[in-house]
Amino acid sequence: MRDTVQAEVTMTFLVSEELAFRIPVELTYDSNDPYAITFTFHLPGDAPVTWAFARELLLDGLSQPSGEGDVHIAPASSEHLSDVFIRLQVGGERALFRAGAAPLVAFLDRTDRIAPLGEERSVADLECDLTTALDRILAGNTEGQNAG
Repeated sequence: MRDTVQAEVTMTFLVSEELAFRIPVELTYDSNDPYAITFTFHLPGDAPVTWAFARELLLDGLSQPSGEGDVHIAPASSEHLSDVFIRLQVGGERALFRAGAAPLVAFLDRTDRIAPLGEERSVADLECDLTTALDRILAGNTEGQNAG
């Protein structure tokens, strides 16, 4: 059983202190990979760019600076939950985005209904067990039909 959650969020791409523009970003969660989420950035004039990273990283980044390596997420304000900064890095190239926290929280809430944080493995194991059981049942039906 495969469950997905998708949402579109508008983020601000902060090119420099003088230049910023709003872009649509598609958020996706797929229960087949219960620990990850993907962000697909639709930059004007370019092919969409997709980044995958830990769902828990996004959750942690809403309240405190989080992330090592290529993805860093941090609240824009330490006093209240309003916006977050998402910094992506490949080699020496960096991209900085600002997003409202509310739609990110709503997205995470929807993913949590499918696979609660901390229980991802049990959900994935259950799905695997169900698939295996269905395969056996269907294989048994096929054998029974061939015998008669």
